[in-house]
Amino acid sequence: MLDALTVAVAVTALALAAWCGFAAYRDQPTKDWHFIGMAVVSVLALAQLAVGIVQLARGEKAHEGTAIFLAYLIGSFAAVPAAGFLSLGERTRWGSATVAAGAVVLAVLEVRLYDIWGG
Repeated sequence: MLDALTVAVAVTALALAAWCGFAAYRDQPTKDWHFIGMAVVSVLALAQLAVGIVQLARGEKAHEGTAIFLAYLIGSFAAVPAAGFLSLGERTRWGSATVAAGAVVLAVLEVRLYDIWGG
């Protein structure tokens, strides 16, 4: 895995969590700007998914196993989009809180991915 990409995904996810958490604190639902932020984080997670699959295809191995690595890789890609879709159904402050929680989950998954790969 690319360490810089892992850090970039985790940092942008935490920034999104802070932003949406602040919106929830101010009693605001997710807005268009939040979805743009989710798209940026999701594109970075998609890049990481592609890099991880390419590295596995080249024959590199994760220290804790390929299946668990793929599960975490796919889960990290799906965390923020899933939270975004859930926030569409909840147009209150709790929609913003859901996205904030999903972004924190993504940051934690990034740390775990780093450990699984052998960092």
